[in-house]
Amino acid sequence: MTKACLILEDGSTFIGKALGIKNKKSFGEVVFNTALSGYQEVLTDPSYAGQLVTLTYPEIGNYGITALDNQSREIFAAGLIIKSVSPIESSWRAQDGNLETFLLKYNASAIYGIDTRALTRKIRSKGAMRAVISTEENFSIPALLEEVLQSPSMNGQDLTPLVSTPTAYIQKTSKKAIGKVVVMDFGLKRNMLTLLNDKGFDLHVLPANSDFEEIKQLNPQGIFLSNGPGDPGACTKPKETIQKLIDSNLAPIFGVCLGHQIMSLALGARTFKLKFGHRGSNHPVKDLRNGRVYITSQNHGFAVEESSLPLNTVRVTHKSLNDDTIEGIEHKDKPIFSVQFHPEACPGPRETDYLFDKFAQLVSDIKPA
Repeated sequence: MTKACLILEDGSTFIGKALGIKNKKSFGEVVFNTALSGYQEVLTDPSYAGQLVTLTYPEIGNYGITALDNQSREIFAAGLIIKSVSPIESSWRAQDGNLETFLLKYNASAIYGIDTRALTRKIRSKGAMRAVISTEENFSIPALLEEVLQSPSMNGQDLTPLVSTPTAYIQKTSKKAIGKVVVMDFGLKRNMLTLLNDKGFDLHVLPANSDFEEIKQLNPQGIFLSNGPGDPGACTKPKETIQKLIDSNLAPIFGVCLGHQIMSLALGARTFKLKFGHRGSNHPVKDLRNGRVYITSQNHGFAVEESSLPLNTVRVTHKSLNDDTIEGIEHKDKPIFSVQFHPEACPGPRETDYLFDKFAQLVSDIKPA
């Protein structure tokens, strides 16, 4: 097995073995995910662009790969960090090879055989950091550390152009169509489209930097703002578009994750970077309107600053029970709402997919002009 190394910007070094593409350097922000399964969905979630993902569950790869679980067109995570690779894959759904062949197919690299518990504790105490995975045959730790220190921070990065669809496309529902929804693709997961189609929506998926006039010409009955990677504060063009959508009352709006953050910015709020983010499928969130607690799937490194919300027009609907950060908002006078967590899951629980029903109800309640 080829030796590999992981080097963090504080100089911490972990030596392990290479998996996937060899002779490669993968730079990104090192983070951790606490889900027990879903490695394929995590790797193909565009929200992980620019990140080296540590999976805290110790053995990965035991149920293989199935193309049906891909959440996008390729692997968008910058790299994968795991403790142990299963020597076999065993599942009736494993029709598309194993983890290593999957990584090779998309030119992605990983490191295994390191102490992921120690790495996770370091991230929790010091925060998410810039890092590199090197699977080069002959690597120099001092030289790699210097490159890490020269690599960009996640702050200030608009990564949506890297993951968004390059061209608009239509995905029709197989059911009786009840309306047309424009989806702003900031790095969306396929299961979001599946759930929207299931509600009877024909979907017009647009690139992240689409403008207001383009959306208006489609005359949608609803607008969906997807998840995505990077710093929401750097997404200036999407923010401008969403501001115009809100002001125009064109159609009900539902935002998720990055879509929630950009919409909050458009409403006048601010965002900030979390120390190590929320990533996993076991995050408790409380609905403040009825006191019910949901277990949610999450993947984000930024959050909305509560003190900056315009409380005369916006109310907080959901809070994280881990750190009390905002997990959902709604407009007091307009059919607009958003959540920080992922109601479509993949991986994770489906306790909050009722939000797609809420969106469908808002769309049906608004009669076309």
